[in-house]
Amino acid sequence: MKIDVNSDMGEGFGVYQLCDDAALMQVVSSANIACGFHAGDVDIMTRMVRLAKQQGVGIGAHPGLPDRQGFGRKELPFSADQICQQVVYQLGALRAIAAAEGVRVAHLSFHAAMGNMINRDRALAQQVMQSVARIDPQLIIFSQPDTFVEQAAQDCGLPTLTIFLADRAYDALGQLVPRGIAGAVIKEESAVRARVRQFLLEGTVTTFEGQPLAVRARSILIHSDTPGSVELASIVCSEIEANGGTVAPASEVIAQ
Repeated sequence: MKIDVNSDMGEGFGVYQLCDDAALMQVVSSANIACGFHAGDVDIMTRMVRLAKQQGVGIGAHPGLPDRQGFGRKELPFSADQICQQVVYQLGALRAIAAAEGVRVAHLSFHAAMGNMINRDRALAQQVMQSVARIDPQLIIFSQPDTFVEQAAQDCGLPTLTIFLADRAYDALGQLVPRGIAGAVIKEESAVRARVRQFLLEGTVTTFEGQPLAVRARSILIHSDTPGSVELASIVCSEIEANGGTVAPASEVIAQ
C-alpha cells in the first residue's frame, strides 16, 4: 500500500526559518507550503517549490489566516467571503510560482485556525470548496476523516486524502488535544514510532484518555515545528516501509 508522508513547510519569513526545510524535503513525499499569510513569503515559496521539484515531492498549498504574530493559530473574526478570498489568493499565488517553475500544485491543506474555522462550519466549508473546485477540480484536499471539509470537497467532486497526525494527541471524540495542554504535542521518537506502528497495523491510535480510536487515513503528517521533525519524519517513513508499505506523494496514493 502506498502512503503519503507530509509536512507543513516554508513557515519562515525573510531570513528566519522554522526548521531545516531542505533536510525535511529529502524525507517527506508531500510538502504543504505556507503561502505568505501566517508565514512564508515569495522568496521562501519559490525556494520550497524548487526544492520539491528537485526531490520529486508533491507540492501543496498551506493557506492560513493573515496572522504572522500568532502564526495563524488564533481565530480572527473574518466573514465567510473573506476567508474564501484568503484561500483563493494564497492558492493562486502558489499556483503561479509553481507554473513558473514548470510544476503544479497538487494538493491543499489548511493551516491551524483557518482549518478549524472551516471544519466547524458546514456552509463555510461548502463555500470554500466550491471556490477551490472552480480553480482546479483535480486539486487533492487534505483533511482529517469525517469532517465538513472532507464532505464538502467530495460534494464538489474534489479528490480527498485523509490524514493521521503522528505528533499530536487525539481525544476520545477524535479531536486534536489543544496545544496548551501537556502531552498534546508528541515529541519523543519512541512514542511517535509506536503510534505510527499502531496506526499501520491496527488502524487505530490510543487517545489522550488511553482508549483505542479508529483512524481512517492514507497520509501521515509530521509538523515541521515539532522538535526533531526531520528525525520524526524519517521514523514515520521507516515504519511504513518496515510494515510493507511504500512512501509516495498524494497524487500516487489517490491513483492507487
